[in-house]
Amino acid sequence: MHRTVRGMPAAMVVALSAGLLTVSAPAAHAAAGATLPFTSVEAESATTTGTRIGPDYTQGTLASEASGRQAVRITSGQRVEFTVPRAANAVNVSYSVPDGQSGSLDVYVNGQKIAKTLAVTSKYSYVDTSWIAGAKTHHFFDNARLLLGQNVQAGDKVAFQSTGTQVTVDVADFEQVAAATAQPAGSVSVTSKGADPSGGGDSTQAFRDAIAAAQGGVVWIPPGEYRLTSSLSGVQNVTLQGAGNWYSVLHTSRFIDQSSSAGAVRIKDFAVLGEVTERVDSSPDNFVNGSLGPNSSVSGMWIQHLKVGLWLTGNNDNLVVENNRILDTTADGLNLNGNARGVRVSNNFLRNQGDDSLAMWSLYAADTDSSFANNTISQPNLANGIAVYGGTNISVKNNLISDTNALGSGIAISNQKFADPFSPLAGTITVDGNTLVRTGAINPNWGHPMGALRVDSYDSAINATVNITNTTVTDSPYSAFEFVSGGGQGYPVRNVTVDGATVRNTGTVVVQAEAQGAATVRNVTATSVGAAGVYNCPYPSGTFALTDGGGNSGWSSTWSNCSSWPQPGQSNPDPDPARNLAKGRPATATGSQDVYTPGRAVDGDATSYWESANNAFPQALTVDLGSSYAVRRLVLKLPPATAWGARTQTVTVLGSTDGSTWVTVVGATGYRFDPATGNTATVTLPANTNLRHLRLSVSANTAWPAAQFSEVEAYLTS
Repeated sequence: MHRTVRGMPAAMVVALSAGLLTVSAPAAHAAAGATLPFTSVEAESATTTGTRIGPDYTQGTLASEASGRQAVRITSGQRVEFTVPRAANAVNVSYSVPDGQSGSLDVYVNGQKIAKTLAVTSKYSYVDTSWIAGAKTHHFFDNARLLLGQNVQAGDKVAFQSTGTQVTVDVADFEQVAAATAQPAGSVSVTSKGADPSGGGDSTQAFRDAIAAAQGGVVWIPPGEYRLTSSLSGVQNVTLQGAGNWYSVLHTSRFIDQSSSAGAVRIKDFAVLGEVTERVDSSPDNFVNGSLGPNSSVSGMWIQHLKVGLWLTGNNDNLVVENNRILDTTADGLNLNGNARGVRVSNNFLRNQGDDSLAMWSLYAADTDSSFANNTISQPNLANGIAVYGGTNISVKNNLISDTNALGSGIAISNQKFADPFSPLAGTITVDGNTLVRTGAINPNWGHPMGALRVDSYDSAINATVNITNTTVTDSPYSAFEFVSGGGQGYPVRNVTVDGATVRNTGTVVVQAEAQGAATVRNVTATSVGAAGVYNCPYPSGTFALTDGGGNSGWSSTWSNCSSWPQPGQSNPDPDPARNLAKGRPATATGSQDVYTPGRAVDGDATSYWESANNAFPQALTVDLGSSYAVRRLVLKLPPATAWGARTQTVTVLGSTDGSTWVTVVGATGYRFDPATGNTATVTLPANTNLRHLRLSVSANTAWPAAQFSEVEAYLTS
């Protein structure tokens, strides 16, 4: 998805142990991420004669795009040696070489050089997208795979040595590849129709002929390398099956391109390797572009070097996309581009996308009742790990997402429309059981961070029910949860509940609230918070009511200066002693009359006001100051207009440090409000007062049968 400029200033444990990313969870909740046929080992945990780079989170640097934000650079004669974590006979390596260069790595098994080498190239890297605001040259890494020709066991050593080209090695995936499967009985082999398994000839027509001959049956793709020079269309009521994605390999940059299909298409167990080296959005350089039709599936595929893996439009009802690898795309890994109904995307591995790894975009018609579940996503380098742009009754569950870069959160739930007609978020959006590792980044268009999990009322208010549960956020460079109106128009974010989260080592804050609206947060525990618990500074105005639902710990403080952004690891600055502590803070009340809601009493505008329910004394207004303060003075205001006659309100001041246990700070007292003297009243608090939650209980008003305040101000100075 393209990005536009904004005009504005527990349940799981994730551990990095011996360079292996491991995820464990209580039995009551499923572990996040896909069940993968390989085990990854980080190069920085291996033995090397080269140089470790990183960690670095700066956009445009090589280390910032690496897994774990670290990698190992080797030059001629230098090597990186991995300890094999499991039985394997194949390896895939994520690497980078300088722009314009290619070469190879010698491969050693237990100290013995094998005959095969691993080819490396910059051909598919260094992508420029100048039309995307905030983008820089990106997509530095690539992946190369190799069948070792022998079996290795856990504890064996596999080394890669530079033969002259500078290579930065990021991660190695070790896999035990099963033998090639046999041809299914009754299937139509593409070689029987003239396909060339050597890759020398053009096999396009042979594939078309096999599909036509196998209607209702199976097209068999034997082991080999096949070259297709144009896309397939009219694919329906057929299975396309290979001998395994390490054996049956198709070379094409456009595999299926069709706007409609009767469906029942099964695509499984082969590889499609493209030759896409740049991102051209007007070109359908995708594995699937358009529709597979209802009740179709894609499974066991290796998809690499394309613009997009699957760009899905039209009827794809009940599509299942599972157990695939999508690597090195210059744009999205998969995009449900509107009208997706009952689509299930699960147990896939995605690495090194140039845009959202997985996206739902409700253009033309809403994506409905569809899900992204148990996927593992690593290193999207220009957008989000998972993005949901509009749609109805969507679920994002049990995904493991790591190392997002510029313009990206781990997960984005958004009403950013990009184009019309667009269907905003509706129904219930379920975000459950996800683990986010080193996600979130500086947005260069905004000049400040995007959180690990972002809820964004970019182009319209969020009115759907958004339930975010059982989340783990580890090592976010900035915030954990962000609520924002990214288009700068201040649309509200409403109806959000965050229930159950473990936040560790977040760089700045746990909650970053930049929009008006409301969220309830409960059972969120945080440790090693970089700056403060909460940044609550809605733009351009309004309040964000953050309701403490209980069970929260480790993030009670609030960033005190909305004119500056907290930096990673920066302590909370001392507040200005003259600052109004209540301004912009969440406010609630026992009741409100019509549009005169509690937030009007803390919005900094003395001409707007809160009015309680009428004829129902006592009534109370409560303000959460965000942290406990030694408050010494309150200033209570009514609108200064002379239309407001003089009156006396009887007010009791109560305080609490936890929102549940209250003490009387100042007993019931009559305070005089007179337009002739500004319609204000000052309340002096005792010297020992310390409170976070301020409550004003009003039992009488001589001029109106309700409690009324246009501003409630709280100060540290007497």
